[in-house]
Amino acid sequence: MKLCRFGEAGAERPGLMASDGSLRDLGAIIGDLDAAAYDQPVLDRLRALDVATLPEVKGPVRFGPPIHRPGHFIAIGLNYADHAAESGMPVPAEPVVFSKAPSCISGPNDPVIIPAGSTKLDWEVELAFVIGRRAWQVSEAEALSHVAGYLICNDISERAWQIEGTGQWIKGKSAPTFGPLGPFVVTADEIPDPQALDLTLDLNGVRTQTGSTRTMIFPVATLVSFLSQLMVLEPGDVVTTGTPPGVGMGKKPPLYLKPGDVMELGISGLGTQRQVVVAGS
Repeated sequence: MKLCRFGEAGAERPGLMASDGSLRDLGAIIGDLDAAAYDQPVLDRLRALDVATLPEVKGPVRFGPPIHRPGHFIAIGLNYADHAAESGMPVPAEPVVFSKAPSCISGPNDPVIIPAGSTKLDWEVELAFVIGRRAWQVSEAEALSHVAGYLICNDISERAWQIEGTGQWIKGKSAPTFGPLGPFVVTADEIPDPQALDLTLDLNGVRTQTGSTRTMIFPVATLVSFLSQLMVLEPGDVVTTGTPPGVGMGKKPPLYLKPGDVMELGISGLGTQRQVVVAGS
């Protein structure tokens, strides 16, 4: 299944992308695609629906983030060796874990807002996943059975806030619109191998990032198991898994986002995103 939320910001409805490409309204079946909706029994109920009987949504629509306010938005840093190199940091011996504030989440095509005081705004195309079964100290062998589905994340980062001061990376990762997600969550049964996905990001029509999840230092199963040794992962939690090389910070000279820039990004099987960068008021 491809699960999505559509409509104006703050008034999104739950939806499902049918195999024929049509958008179907799930509003009569489920209140919203919130954290509770990604619990495996709920997904099983949605999977059993006769999609042809669901109302079809006509015309252009805005896609919102495909999950409404997850309980936790966890991120993994430096998960591609070549990105660690371009960042001037050593390849980590274990996953680098930080958080993004759930309030930073936005739709896949919503504007990215440069906040006041920002000087080094950067992009990062990433594979993210949603937890579908409670995970506490699970093995790598059973880890993927706890994943509900996969989606695209643009891990927008304010580098000065992230790394030039003291404290944790969350400082530069959490402003409003710093977490575009979607356009949909593709359930895990449709992604047989999360380590065989290609990632791209274009800035103003020029390819800046090209990568594959094959080259992750810590694959999805490892991340689920590792995180679950430290904390309980609950249905609806979102984890974004790191970015391949090609970010602005790594360019010589560095290149950062400015008003009017356009980012277009995609991951094979998971759709595309497009964001215009705008100045904050």
